[in-house]
Amino acid sequence: MLESEVLQKQAANNSKEQFANSPDLTSEILTAVMDSMDAQTELSTRALNSVAIREGLKLILLDRLGLYEKLRFRATSA
Repeated sequence: MLESEVLQKQAANNSKEQFANSPDLTSEILTAVMDSMDAQTELSTRALNSVAIREGLKLILLDRLGLYEKLRFRATSA
């Protein structure tokens, strides 16, 4: 959405309230949601079909995002 020249021009020339009522903004939001949905479906399908991708996700969750530690903390602080 940030790349949209139409939205950039509208943001530059209107108040935030006016911009919020732009039909172009509504259209861009819908387009972004649909594009995201397509990308998520594709990524999910790849992960479902690939042990290597699932293992990579597990490593990211455990080593970079601290999943184990966060779960353990929640379990012990309840």
